[in-house]
Amino acid sequence: MSLPTNTLATYEAIGNREDLADIIYRVDPTDTPFMTGIEKAKATAVKHEWQTQALATALTTNAQLEGDDVSSDLTTVTQRCNNTAQISRKVPQVSGTQQSVDHAGRGNEMAYQEMLKGLELKRDMEGSLIASTSGAQVGSDTTVRRLGSVLSWIGANAKGNTSVSTGATTGVDPSDATGGTGVRTNGTQRAFTEVQLKTILQAVWVNGGKPEVLMTGSFNKQVFSTFTGRASPIEQAVTKKITAGVDAYESDFGVLKVVPNRFCRQRDVFAFQMDLWAVAFVSGRRMVSVPIAQTGDSVRRLILSEYTLEARNEKASGLITDLTTA
Repeated sequence: MSLPTNTLATYEAIGNREDLADIIYRVDPTDTPFMTGIEKAKATAVKHEWQTQALATALTTNAQLEGDDVSSDLTTVTQRCNNTAQISRKVPQVSGTQQSVDHAGRGNEMAYQEMLKGLELKRDMEGSLIASTSGAQVGSDTTVRRLGSVLSWIGANAKGNTSVSTGATTGVDPSDATGGTGVRTNGTQRAFTEVQLKTILQAVWVNGGKPEVLMTGSFNKQVFSTFTGRASPIEQAVTKKITAGVDAYESDFGVLKVVPNRFCRQRDVFAFQMDLWAVAFVSGRRMVSVPIAQTGDSVRRLILSEYTLEARNEKASGLITDLTTA
């Protein structure tokens, strides 16, 4: 069949309205499991400080005479730690015309751009907290301030921490015990094994820690799913589905939740006691949006956070690094 003569079809028509859905779809991930899962604290200076406390070594010889006079035991003093507050920002800018015309999927263009930049800033902060290897940096008029991330705090050299497993040869383990300034460099990559995980969990437990979360990237999350200690895959006869993913690990020292993190390095696996980490925000500087003076026919907003990582006692967490990623 053919189209009858002089029939007006959509191909020739002028003035048909566009069919543009009034919804905007995003595929990029915005979940930040580390920053979301740890506690929130307040910083009142760019050098944020806190204290950690260790107990005296347990004795097997603490037996005393009846009626004996007493003498004072050696006091175990606190350790004063610090980290530097880092400023992270995003700046959306929208022309006056774009702000005024009709939009599909959003009513106010600047409000929409603020929301997007806020999500992007949150992702940047997650990466700074868990994936940066540069170490804390005090900064100056010409040098940015930088926080010391998890990778700068968890180190075998820092406080005699044995809950770290690194590759051979070139890797450098951070050695700063109180300021997170250590710079981590990579060692020889090796495959992730259950033996490594068990060794780290034992070391954390001996240190006094009680980790409840394992966190890693996508590749080693799948490697983990082959370990014998994880929950067995479940076949559901009714729905004809097999659940092969694993979200819990039953270790000798407790059950750990397994959380994939898109923003940590693929070569790292963390065992976290989450309540001993916190993100500390400088007062009044937590995800704020500030108008910037208008200098032309456009509007801008400054979206920023000023924050740092509070490592309350990193010996209660473990790290397996220098793992293969493919």
